[in-house]
Amino acid sequence: MLTAKGEEDNKIQGLEVGADDYITKPFSPRELVARLKAVLRRAGPTDGEAPIEVGGLLLDPISHRVTIDGKPAEMGPTEYRLLQFFMTHQERAYTRGQLLDQVWGGNVYVEERTVDVHIRRLRKALGDAYENLVQTVRGTGYRFSTKA
Repeated sequence: MLTAKGEEDNKIQGLEVGADDYITKPFSPRELVARLKAVLRRAGPTDGEAPIEVGGLLLDPISHRVTIDGKPAEMGPTEYRLLQFFMTHQERAYTRGQLLDQVWGGNVYVEERTVDVHIRRLRKALGDAYENLVQTVRGTGYRFSTKA
């Protein structure tokens, strides 16, 4: 919690309702960063580091590798980021604009149809057995789904 209320009762109440820490104004930006790092350390490792597996398709974010049925898959960095996003956000349809924001980042100015090119490349890299996981949703965009 970051607040101007510095009384002991306010601090106790804030911590009792679930705050991990309580910082009062004025505060030092360096102290704020140090406290945030401490809270993140207590939270432990993130699930973003755990390998993700769908059938025989395995994405390992730590080694930055994708294997298909135990064999390495060759794909570019954008296709890797697309696959990682899809595998961590399954069963939801995303527009091209949403994919651009999530995978390319909000500060990149590229045509929305660029997504189509990278989806095609991703499907090719996944091969016949897994290309159907990346589904076209007519009138919307794309989704990653294990359901037909």
